[in-house]
Amino acid sequence: MHIPDGFLNAPVSLGTVVLAASATAVALKKSRGSIEAEVAPMVGLTAVFIFAAQMLNFPVAVGTSGHLLGGALATILVGPWAGLLAMVVVLGLQTLIFADGGLSAIGSNVTVMGVVTVLVAWLVLKIGKTFARTKAGLVAVSAIAALVSVPASALSFVVLFAIGGTDVLDLSAVATAMLSVHVLIGIGEAAITALTVSAVLASRPDLVWAARSLLPKKVLEIRSSDEN
Repeated sequence: MHIPDGFLNAPVSLGTVVLAASATAVALKKSRGSIEAEVAPMVGLTAVFIFAAQMLNFPVAVGTSGHLLGGALATILVGPWAGLLAMVVVLGLQTLIFADGGLSAIGSNVTVMGVVTVLVAWLVLKIGKTFARTKAGLVAVSAIAALVSVPASALSFVVLFAIGGTDVLDLSAVATAMLSVHVLIGIGEAAITALTVSAVLASRPDLVWAARSLLPKKVLEIRSSDEN
């Protein structure tokens, strides 16, 4: 999914830099003063986990592999604004240190893998909030959010390629290839997200942003009652 240098033309690359920078600025403003001292370490841990998980590839088809994008997981764990900031840090470090994605395409990569996945996951959580009133329901909605976010990210790349792709390729072929592969990657993303969210909910549901937003208070108080 990482977009290399030269794959998109200069206007599109610059446009996505503006879009990514604007989204990051809004996230910084929205997050200022809203991240509690107890939750702040969770944002860092989320970024570290996604950074490490993106280094691991899993096979999805013959000669094709995929890896966690992480936007949905970040949104579920720390919220859309802090989640976007975590994704910006992850994608920026990957570009600068590991050359995953071109430097000139960093705006496109943040837009496609950060802004789009976070936005889609947040919308799925909003739509599915009625079904996420239990831990099991929240895990299921989280898996759906992750599953949907990956092909949505791939589709956003196709849109950028249609606007400013530098290679002469059939757009329908690009769309078919991207969506078919990333639906499979989305299944892997859904599984990883569900397992991670389930594990955190089992021990500290109060640290999961989506749980604090959607679950009844009595579910979040299980930890304190267990300690007594």
